[in-house]
Amino acid sequence: MKLRAAIDWALGLFRRFLQVRAVFTTVVLSGISLLIVGGFLSYSIGNGLYQTRVNQILAESERGVVEVQNTFSASTVTDEIALQTLLNSVVPSLESSGTVDSRKVALLRTPGQVGAQILQSPISADLDTAVIPTDLKTSVRAASGKLTYQSVGLTQANGSVHPGIVVGSPIEIPLAGKYELYLVFDLNGEQQTLDFVQSVLFWGMLILLFLIGGVSFFVTNWLVKPVQVAAEVSEEIAEGALDRRLTERGEDVIATLARSFNRMADSLQKQITKLASVSKMQQRFVSDVSHELRTPLTTIKLAGDIIFASREKLEPAAKRSAELMHDQIERFEVLLNDLLEISRYDAGAVAADYEIQDVNGVVGSAIAGLEPLAQSRGSVIEIDIPSGPVDAEIDGRRIERLIRNLLANAIEHGESRPIGVAVGMSESAVAISVTDSGIGMSRAEVDRVFDRFWRADPARKRTTGGTGLGLAISLEDTHLHGGWLQVWAKPNEGASFRLTLPRRQGMVFTQSPLPLPPKKSLGKSADSGEQNA
Repeated sequence: MKLRAAIDWALGLFRRFLQVRAVFTTVVLSGISLLIVGGFLSYSIGNGLYQTRVNQILAESERGVVEVQNTFSASTVTDEIALQTLLNSVVPSLESSGTVDSRKVALLRTPGQVGAQILQSPISADLDTAVIPTDLKTSVRAASGKLTYQSVGLTQANGSVHPGIVVGSPIEIPLAGKYELYLVFDLNGEQQTLDFVQSVLFWGMLILLFLIGGVSFFVTNWLVKPVQVAAEVSEEIAEGALDRRLTERGEDVIATLARSFNRMADSLQKQITKLASVSKMQQRFVSDVSHELRTPLTTIKLAGDIIFASREKLEPAAKRSAELMHDQIERFEVLLNDLLEISRYDAGAVAADYEIQDVNGVVGSAIAGLEPLAQSRGSVIEIDIPSGPVDAEIDGRRIERLIRNLLANAIEHGESRPIGVAVGMSESAVAISVTDSGIGMSRAEVDRVFDRFWRADPARKRTTGGTGLGLAISLEDTHLHGGWLQVWAKPNEGASFRLTLPRRQGMVFTQSPLPLPPKKSLGKSADSGEQNA
């Protein structure tokens, strides 16, 4: 677990910090380069030492073989004892010993000879003839006087193994026949030299790698620091500190970046200030107009109510006009109320009145208020709610208004088909969905469904008295509760709106209790549109 946490921490640093990635990449690439160079140097030095020592060994061996052969050829001994003494003198003459470099000798009779005197083969002390490879012996017997050598491993008394070379050559001894002279050289001195060189290369590369890492850290810090400062200043500007600027120093590209950034920040500040001023003017205008229209609207509404109440005494044309005027005055009043509500949201002057309520009851109240409209349009509202209470900390008035807006839209566009209302609950969230099987929407229409005063089909007659602000206000109510308002739709197959709210304010949820699209529409969801808000 600790290792996993350490790996995750390191990966987090690698992802978040450019400097870490730059230093890491520089060190890794430098390390690979140093390994390649170090390997090449180590190989070249080792091969050079080996070839140099081989050449020396062959030269020494050739001299030794010539001396031995000349000694035997010039000998005039005739008896066996004198010949054995002469034979035994060869080993001491060719041996050398030392702690680092040594040479041992073996003079072995070539097998398979007949008629020649058989003498004892002189061998250096502590030399195991098993180190002489069989294939080397075969090569010596077929070499016709030429030197033959082979690399071997020499096992020491303490169990360690030293690199070595065995050089062999045939020798002709009068009266004794053919023999084979083997010189065994210990290359431990060269190996120690190579080990020392490799050790120096290793520690040198390690120190150089640390130096490269340190230099790259300081260089990248010098280069990345201005970028980090620019990122921090950008975040502060994004959070509202529009007067923050970068320090301009020098004439290099970093200074040019700082000047360009500051000019951009100045331009953005001017534009944001201008837009904020325009937005406040618009908000004030909408609010003022709404308030100013209320007084004449009240007067018009009173007069219209009187005329509407007396419509039965009027002529048919006047009666119809009175009914139309009454409907439009009511719609105008709703529009003013919606404009005032949206202006309060724009001004940030909206506060919710939270209390723990049964969501089923809120949904039931909304359905009851729109049941007559649904019946008049020939739509049936199908309800799927849990049997027990679904409690949540909500502003009941706003959530009921939100559900009424969703139901009114479903009735408006449901083509007199059944409308489904479902309620779901989890440990952290509650969800309400409203689904119709009407005209639906395309992907482009889904993307704009929450825009103010937007209609999917401007030529389509509005029959429910909507103002075009219902979904926009619903979205603001959702954000006020810290929830989601999502929509799925497909042309000619219907639409589904899903509201997801935390069960308690401040609760965090990651999944809605209800599916979107609904389960009955899952098989028709290809090329469908979905928007999260």
